[in-house]
Amino acid sequence: MSQSIKNASTSWSILLFLGFVVLFASPGFAQEKYDGVYGDGGNRFVLATGSPGELGLLKALGEAFAQQEKATLLWKKAGSGEALKLLKEKKVDAIMVHDPEGEKKAITEGWAMGHTLIGSNEFFIVGPTDDPAGISSVKSAVEAYKKIATAHAKFFSRGDNSGTHKKELAVWKKAGIEPKGDWYQITGGFMKATLKRANDEKGYFMTDSSTWIMEKTNLPDLKVLFRGDKFLVNTYHALCQPQQATPGAALAAKFGEFLVSKQGQEIIRSYGKGEYGQSLYDDAAYARQYE
Repeated sequence: MSQSIKNASTSWSILLFLGFVVLFASPGFAQEKYDGVYGDGGNRFVLATGSPGELGLLKALGEAFAQQEKATLLWKKAGSGEALKLLKEKKVDAIMVHDPEGEKKAITEGWAMGHTLIGSNEFFIVGPTDDPAGISSVKSAVEAYKKIATAHAKFFSRGDNSGTHKKELAVWKKAGIEPKGDWYQITGGFMKATLKRANDEKGYFMTDSSTWIMEKTNLPDLKVLFRGDKFLVNTYHALCQPQQATPGAALAAKFGEFLVSKQGQEIIRSYGKGEYGQSLYDDAAYARQYE
């Protein structure tokens, strides 16, 4: 082969390589980042949720479903407000959330379907072991919040439009209080991160029971000071894209059916029992009384 032909061949190889670099660096081919990948099947769908993903429940459900359907579940970590936004923008195929008003709006406006009750947990108000605001004897979440505000005791809010944040704001509204001041700290973090700050800085926080059960041994300076208000029961629902709205819509709808199947519900009601001595979530049959 002559030198000129070799040079031409090398030049074309370089141009071809650069073309692929440009192609795959473009936004349409950018590598998507996920917080979890469950299964390795050829059928893929994307689901957004918060605590069920953080605590591993989604992994248990996703792996069981993936094996059954030869599928792959890709998890995006997002609180309920952000998850609903991602669903509306067609960036995910399904969500698991606890935001009753947001869920109702999604169904009414027609950009979500398959609204399915899958289970529940509840919110606890945790705080410093010496309970400076004296909330351990109150009878309602509203009364607890009033005492915290009156004492200007440090209170942590996720402030992230998550289901937890929205429930917290609903309690403040029922109490007739607009929380503000140095005592009211907005973290912008997820449940575990905010719990850690509450522990380290000796403040109050409203956490879900599931995260508390898993993390309490790592939080020596916090304890549950109030629980049991029906207003703090937290029902979870699954929603998915309308048919053919996204490539993974059909598989996401199947996953919604799996969540309420005998196998799916058994995974939910038993998750955590072996390791923590109690389940982290209640099943749909239990949750239905709080709908």
